[in-house]
Formats: sequence, C-alpha cells, structure tokens
Amino acid sequence: MDNASILRKLNLYAKLAELHQQNPFRYKAYATAAFNLRKTRDDIQAMDDAALSAIQGVGKGVLAAIRSMASTGSFPELDALREQTPSGVVELLEIKGLGPKKVLQLWKEAGIEDPGSLLDACRENRLVQLNGFGLKTQAELLKALEFAQGAAGQMHYARAARIAAEWLAKLEKELPGTHAWTGALRRASEVVNAFELLSTAPAASLPHLAELLELEAFEERGDCYAAATPYGLQLQVYPCPEAEFSRRQFEMTGPESHLQAAGYRADATFSDEASFYRAGNWAFVPPECRENPDCLTMASGGFDDLLRAEDLRGVLHNHSTWSDGLNSIEEMAGACIDGGYTYFGICDHSRSAGYAGGLSAERVLQQMEEIDALNTKLAPFRIFKGIESDILGDGSLDYEADILARFDMVVASVHSNLKMDEDKATERLIRAVENPYTTILGHPTGRLLLIRRGYPIDHRKVIDACAANGVAIEINAHPYRLDIDWRWLDYCMEKEVMISINPDAHEKSGIHDMQYGLLAARKGLLRRRFCLNALSCAEFEQYLAMRKSQRMP
Repeated sequence: MDNASILRKLNLYAKLAELHQQNPFRYKAYATAAFNLRKTRDDIQAMDDAALSAIQGVGKGVLAAIRSMASTGSFPELDALREQTPSGVVELLEIKGLGPKKVLQLWKEAGIEDPGSLLDACRENRLVQLNGFGLKTQAELLKALEFAQGAAGQMHYARAARIAAEWLAKLEKELPGTHAWTGALRRASEVVNAFELLSTAPAASLPHLAELLELEAFEERGDCYAAATPYGLQLQVYPCPEAEFSRRQFEMTGPESHLQAAGYRADATFSDEASFYRAGNWAFVPPECRENPDCLTMASGGFDDLLRAEDLRGVLHNHSTWSDGLNSIEEMAGACIDGGYTYFGICDHSRSAGYAGGLSAERVLQQMEEIDALNTKLAPFRIFKGIESDILGDGSLDYEADILARFDMVVASVHSNLKMDEDKATERLIRAVENPYTTILGHPTGRLLLIRRGYPIDHRKVIDACAANGVAIEINAHPYRLDIDWRWLDYCMEKEVMISINPDAHEKSGIHDMQYGLLAARKGLLRRRFCLNALSCAEFEQYLAMRKSQRMP
C-alpha cells in the first residue's frame, strides 16, 4: 500500500462513519489524521509508532488501521461499514458536491443508491423535492455526474506512464522478445483508457506475463489479449511477428487522423518509422506530436526549432513552506540545481488564499529577505521573487500596487468563484491581464482533468489581451491541469504570446512535472523562441526589466 492508498481508505472510513452517524469524534479524528498524513514525505507504512502517533489525529485506532492496511490492505472497521453500505452509495460519496449528510438523505429519503439513479433523479427534477436541494444544486450534480461518466475508465497520463514503465522493466527482464507501449500511452495523451502493449512474445507466454504482473488470466479479444488490472484500465497485449513490429507500432500509435493524413496503408512495408516519414519527404514526427493536425506541415521543414527538454533553463511558479508547500525555498532551489536548471521562481500564494497559508504583506517582505540571502549563498543560481496572486472576483489582483511592484514577477491565477458564465469569466481574466504588474497568466481555465471541467472562457479574447499587454500564458505542468490546453498554442504563437511551462510544484518532486508540461508544449508544436523559461537567466532578467520599464509612468 502506498501513501495515497492509505489516505484514501482513512478518508473513506471517515465518510462512511459519518454516513452511518457514528461517533463524530472518532470519524473526525480519522479525517484529521488523513489530512495531516498527506503532508509527510515519508513512507507511512515504514514510520514507527512514535512518529505516527506524534501526528495530529493519529490515535490508537488510526495507528491500528494503518498497521492492518500494511498487512491486509484494509482494516476491520472499514470492512464492517462497507458491508453495511450498498456499493453504489459508496460511489455517491466520491461525487463532487456530495458529502455524507446529503448522501444519507438521498439514500434514506429518496431511495437513491447509485450514481445512475441519481442521474435519473436529476434529469427528472426529483431532487428539488428534498429539503436542502434545489434547482441549482441539482444542475451542479448533473454536471458532475455527466463528467464522471466521461472520466470512467480513464487515467492521467503521468500515473499510467509510471505504472507502464515498471511493467516494461519486468517484461524486458523476464520475457524474451521485443515489447513496446503504443496507442495513447505512447502519444503521451493527457489521459489514457488502456495499457496497449505490442509484443513479439508468443501467445503461449501470456500466463507467465499475467503471473509476472500479478494479473488475472488474459482473455482473447479479437486481435489482442486483455486482462483486468487493479488500476481500472485493461492491459491489452497485441502479439506481433518481429518483421511486422515497426509497421504495427506506427499503425497502433495512431491516431487514425494522422495515419490518413500521412497516407498510411495497412499493406505498407518499411524498416522503421523514420523511413516511412522520409518516403513522404517529412522529418520524423515524434509520437507526442502526432495528435496535432499541423504536425506534417511542420515536419516538411523539420523539427529543429521544436521545444526540447534541454531548452528549458528555469522553473517558474513554485511554492514553499511559506504557504502550502512541503519544502523550504532553499530545498526547492536545490532540486532545481540538481535538475540542471539555472534559475527558479518562487510564487507562494497571496494573502486572499487563507486556506493555503497565503502571505500577508509583512510576510512577503520577510520572504524577500530570505531570498536575498539565498541568492548570495547559491550564486550564480538565481531565485526570482514572485507571487501567485489571486485574481479576485472583479479581476483585480491581491495586494496594493506598492507591494506588487516589489516582486520580480507575478503569476495571476483564479482560485475562487469558479462558476461565472463565459462572459464574466473572460472579462475577469482580461482585467487581470491588463494589470501592469501581471507577468504570467496562471492555469487559465482552472481545469482538473478527470475531476473538474475548466470554467468557460473565450480563449481567443484572453490570448488577444495577453498579446496586447505583453503577458505570458502558463502551461501548468501538473498532470491534472495541463492548462492552457495545447490546442491553443498555435493561436498563442500566431499572436506572439510567450508560453511559460510551470510545474506549480508544492514539493521537490513536483519539479519533475516539468516533463508533462514539455510534452503538452510539444503536442502544440511550441517553438523554443516562444517559451519564456527557455530564456537564459540573463535574458529572463532583461525580460523582467523590460516589463518593469513598460509600466513606469
């Protein structure tokens, strides 16, 4: 059991105990323990009793539950509550906008025991008859349910890629033959719906493969063999002769639109993918670029100026223990140095984000003193003084002008009032972009892939405003966000808007999310000259100085 699995089960117990109206002190303790344990950087299972008990909320019951999960994957109290609760009711607890009290009401008063029944009730306007529910609540639940239906059977690329890498390492060690991931996983799509494996291993080896990966037996499904996995996605294995491997890998990587545009035929013969592209007078198209309909146009001239990992010099928009991060500024900077970067932007939350330890004006000045000392200590590495300033409801930024003027850079982001209509949401962002202190527009739609749709905005108007005001736009590299969507990068480049690939890192390991932002940028065919943090440290300093001079009276 990893930390995330342990925390999910503790939280589930807290919800179920509240649902069944058990002792509130007990279930609140479990919820508190789960909240505080998420902050630990250690393997929860490996922590000794004393270290665990020192964490708020971890009493004898929680400690026993953790030890039980380490050996059995669950704990008796949770199992007992699950036996008393229809599985569909447990699913209701995971729906955004529904807490245990409302789920209990739906279950006991309306007889709704699963998401499907709730969806029907919403469509038939039956929820408005329940006390505490109204048309607005019903409409929001309907949106959440429809989104959850679309997200079922999908996984964020980052998680799927980690699992796939571990599996492939086992396969290459234990199973003779050539093996490669294909489909959406190879294209690094934002979300994937299956693990698709091309393999030259004979079908007779599948029982060994299932045993090796601790899966159930494979079943034949047309031209592949499929097995369920613990992750909700199928593993689909496509046996292939060695001589056909390159052609099949190209074909299965897809997508279909790219195959058609490239003139691919099922009877095509070629030694490898590069030779296929050469035959069409194209440069090799990287798999992550193939979803972009313009990739062959770029390939006709070559990909020499396509953004690459080695082009990224700095890491902007990061958090520290000054707000809701898990590491100090120095620790975060050290992780960037270890990663080969030459500069770093610290952008902790602003004062309106009280839920995230947002900085008061006084604390801003204290943090700046620490940054000055660290810049002396870590030179020539440079830490830039930034803030992730909340965009308030009217589009203004957190802090007065005299405080904003002290920052080297300001990332302006929306974190509240996410239910505006498109016109109001767009107007709000444009006003923030027009603020002379805004350097970068952060995660423009606020989307969380598979969890929450982004709020509606008129992308063209927002991008036009950024172009007119010299404001860069963020690709938030967190794999749940990847916002702005790569499909808008072509218009950004057309308007000469700079793009900043930012990890929004809240701990050292979050720096590695830069890779997902890079993949998204490459999908959008981002040229390096349009990437803000592809500038050298000196060039970025000049860029900030130019921005500052533009706002001087």
